[in-house]
Amino acid sequence: MQVLTKQTLKIFWHHATSYRLAFSVIVFCMIAVTAIDLYRPLLYKELFDQLAVTDSKVLAPLIHTLLLILGFGAIHRLLWQLFGYTNNFFQIRVKSDLLNTCYEYLQQHSYNFFSNSFVGSLVTRVKRFERSFEDIADQLYLELGRTILIIASIMVVLFIRDLTLGLIVFVWAILFVGFALGFSRYKLKYDLLRAEADTKTTAQLADTITNNINLKIFTGYKKEFSAFRGITDYLFKIRKKSWDLGAHGDFVQGVLVILLEFGVLYYALIMWQRGLFTIGDFALIQAYLGRIFEKLWGAGKHIRIIYESMADANEMTEMLMRPHEVQDVPDAKQLKVSRGALEFQAVTFQYHSDKAIFKNFNFSINSGERVALVGPSGGGKSTIIKLLLRFHDISKGQIKIDGQDISQVTQESLRRSMAFVPQDPILFHRSLYENIRYGRPSASRDEVLQAAKLAHCHEFILNSRDKYDTLVGERGIKLSGGERQRVAIARAILKNAPILVLDEATSSLDSESEKLIQDALRNLMQNRTTIVIAHRLSTIMQMDRIVVIEKGKIVEQGKHEELVKARQGIYQKLWEIQAGGFA
Repeated sequence: MQVLTKQTLKIFWHHATSYRLAFSVIVFCMIAVTAIDLYRPLLYKELFDQLAVTDSKVLAPLIHTLLLILGFGAIHRLLWQLFGYTNNFFQIRVKSDLLNTCYEYLQQHSYNFFSNSFVGSLVTRVKRFERSFEDIADQLYLELGRTILIIASIMVVLFIRDLTLGLIVFVWAILFVGFALGFSRYKLKYDLLRAEADTKTTAQLADTITNNINLKIFTGYKKEFSAFRGITDYLFKIRKKSWDLGAHGDFVQGVLVILLEFGVLYYALIMWQRGLFTIGDFALIQAYLGRIFEKLWGAGKHIRIIYESMADANEMTEMLMRPHEVQDVPDAKQLKVSRGALEFQAVTFQYHSDKAIFKNFNFSINSGERVALVGPSGGGKSTIIKLLLRFHDISKGQIKIDGQDISQVTQESLRRSMAFVPQDPILFHRSLYENIRYGRPSASRDEVLQAAKLAHCHEFILNSRDKYDTLVGERGIKLSGGERQRVAIARAILKNAPILVLDEATSSLDSESEKLIQDALRNLMQNRTTIVIAHRLSTIMQMDRIVVIEKGKIVEQGKHEELVKARQGIYQKLWEIQAGGFA
């Protein structure tokens, strides 16, 4: 916890000091405003003392004091205005920078990281992180910073006016602050549990909203609602515990305030009786007591808010401190693809330490060769694609493209050299035009339309209400599976990369659409190194080579005509099942 808190403060400080001028203006305004706040009660003391001893016909001294009060009040207002404008720029700018930092760092996390994280949980952590900076900044310099300045200055004035009075207030302030700090530290563990429970609630909410169709299909509403209610019940209990503790702390602080006010005023009456205090002293003491009560009463609350905000921010800090699983090596070079030859050399890889997917795996694809990967599910076909795209790093061996080790080049240049069409394409909640153009942002509108025509999605796009400006919904949910695949294929066509990877790219298409797409893909595959993963063997009959993968090993390879003749071969069995209509 302490490590995360220090790291959180370090991150906040690093971003805040990027705007030193604005921060300096804020500090200056706070000090100047605080000085005026402390000087004005002295002017009121002087005014009351003047009223007690001045002839009612002589108003000049009183008017002079009133003008001073008015003048300092005007300066006070102007300084607050300057502070407000500067603080608005400072905090909003830093919050934007923090959002950018979180976005950039999160997006560079590995495929595995996002596979094991809830989207809703990540979004909540990012939003809490930037909001926590605002809360902590407000408490530190707007509340606690001013509190420290005001209390310290009041102590000086009271010590000068009367040593005993100063000691009474000083000892009380130490007790009050000590209780607030100790109580906030005790309450912190419940604030951390509250933040964790809140994150789980958001994650569960996001997961069930995303999978709402499953709730309907499998009539899982009651089950999911029961589980969600269990999470919210726990959140209620931990929130109530945290809030009740806050109320207990407020009660103790209230008692301390009553004791101080009674003690100080009782002491002041004794001093007045002895002729040592004036009416103006009572006005000064009351004004200062009011400021002390106001600031120290809030101090406990402000300290608790800081701890709560730290608890909220620390969840995101943990993500920012987690090293990226897949990183570019120092001075990584740009991948240069001239031929598109691929080679896996003695590759060893496992998702978990207990079982290796590949062990000393060797596999190569010649330049421009069209290769299909087939075999039982879980054999390692999709893993080959993930390793080639460097979604994971291998344990041993090398993967090379045109003789270049992909671990030594930038991930961006590696993936830029490949066009990938996944089995279940995920689209942005943007227009159809934007989704297709994502393959090559510099493409012209004519090029986008040509790619759409080649992928045979131009037709259904023209039938949409807003044509190419039609929004596809979150993850492309407004489109059918076949429509999403055709958009993904159009995106790959537009990208025009030297290496093409198709993972069941036609699995969601009807037979007529598949035939049209196959024609487009044949044109796309010309002069490109192509890897195709397919379970429907009819789609890969014309490939240059078919490789059968089972349990992380190549067990067969050759052309379709060769493999179907192999007795008791895996491919031959798969072909018989599909050709015989076993589906």
